[in-house]
Amino acid sequence: MQRRPTSFDIAALAGVSQPTVSRALNNSPSVSAETRARVLAAAEQLNYKVDKNASGLRRSRSRTLALLFEEASADASLINPFYLSMLGAMVRKCADTGYDLLISFQQLSSDWHVDYADTHKADGIILLGYGDFFQSEPALRRLVERGTHFVRWGCPGPDGQLGASVGSDNEQGGFDATQHLLQTGRRNIAFIGTAEPGYQEVYDRWRGYCRALRAAGIEPGDRLCVKAEPSEQDGREAIEELARKGAEFDAVFAASDVAAIGAMHALQHLGRAIPSEVAIVGFDDIPAASLSSPPLSTVRQDSRRAGEALVEAAVEAIEYGSAQTMLLPVKLVVRESSLPA
Repeated sequence: MQRRPTSFDIAALAGVSQPTVSRALNNSPSVSAETRARVLAAAEQLNYKVDKNASGLRRSRSRTLALLFEEASADASLINPFYLSMLGAMVRKCADTGYDLLISFQQLSSDWHVDYADTHKADGIILLGYGDFFQSEPALRRLVERGTHFVRWGCPGPDGQLGASVGSDNEQGGFDATQHLLQTGRRNIAFIGTAEPGYQEVYDRWRGYCRALRAAGIEPGDRLCVKAEPSEQDGREAIEELARKGAEFDAVFAASDVAAIGAMHALQHLGRAIPSEVAIVGFDDIPAASLSSPPLSTVRQDSRRAGEALVEAAVEAIEYGSAQTMLLPVKLVVRESSLPA
């Protein structure tokens, strides 16, 4: 009895991948006319018949959201703790709205968006941890062009045309943290973070830091600004770099709690007392912040509301074709690490 041909047989005959065959047979715009013609010719040669019922099922909604990570750290097993703190709220919100949540690591440089959107693994996509905005911008534009329902955590794009985003008021948080340090009598305040336009969240925190300094009559300088990723190792190395340069500082504003905790470890190793010699403030309010020694002052992002808002925006995009960008408030939480000297 002759075996019924499959899409894998077509792929082998046409010299393409099986996902490409599926996209071609479903008239996906991601497949070129030449490739589609080759796939259709192979299908006709094999007398392949499309199952209309199965195709209809594939076109129906999966009631699934895909949460996609792309962490830029050297150790891919390390996920930003703030992202992890959002997961519980996202799962609960998905359950409340009748959706499942699929979690995956993906490279923004690959064609993962085609797989998720065109093969209907998920109805909508939530993006977390996609590093340099300018590197990811072309892929985001492709998502918009394909009509993919997606929302991302972070700042809106420069032209506001790169899909909906949910993020915190990072500039206000940076201003509040720095103003607090100034009000405790500190004047030489170091900044630890990636203060580059491509990293918009951290860049906005740095802008808030600069605004607070200038409001106090202090001009920010490169000598007290150290590039650092959100990791304990980078936080430690930032303090070591400041020490090597002989920079004088009596406070540190770190753009993430994990970097702030690493900075505290380095300061303690150098014998500098916290907060009497150096005050320190972080950003995020991850669970470890209140457990550090001393407990870390920080700018709190509402992880529960952030997780809920991301799911709400993704569902809104699915149901109505688009979603509104949302900016969430932040709150300064003062603990022992930044008390007056």
